[in-house]
Amino acid sequence: MEQVIDRAATSKDQAGVRSLYNKLIECWNASDSDGFATLFASDGSIVGFDGTQVNGRTEIQKHLAQIFADHRTASYVTIVREIRFLSPDIALLRAVVGMIPPGQKQINPATNAIQSLVAVKEGEQLNIALFQNTPAAFHGRKDDAEQLTNELQKKFDSNSD
Repeated sequence: MEQVIDRAATSKDQAGVRSLYNKLIECWNASDSDGFATLFASDGSIVGFDGTQVNGRTEIQKHLAQIFADHRTASYVTIVREIRFLSPDIALLRAVVGMIPPGQKQINPATNAIQSLVAVKEGEQLNIALFQNTPAAFHGRKDDAEQLTNELQKKFDSNSD
């Protein structure tokens, strides 16, 4: 269940953070490195699933262009768990994600992850300061891992109708 913690944030602010995240996921799913990178602040950063760290909009674009050129990536299925405003101009979004490999219809449990996005308002523009994608390994907690996979699969199945 999603939790929205309001720290003097308007519903417009909350929708803006959600929209920013949705655009990021859409760009990944479309293998659009240019679109993905433009969502970041000029000094924004990513921490990838494997721990790779990339800093700056230009380097993010180059990094993803290489990934997308080398192979077809799996598509994300997402569930937003929380949007929390840390200040009027800074928000944290947390989500759980699974990935559907190209041509498949089943979540790959090995790529389930927890995503965190820090959004900053720069003037009227909302940009990503940090996007982190951490494996949801649940070491020693097989039931938790299976529960997450089942929840993500249901989300995928409900969107596929």
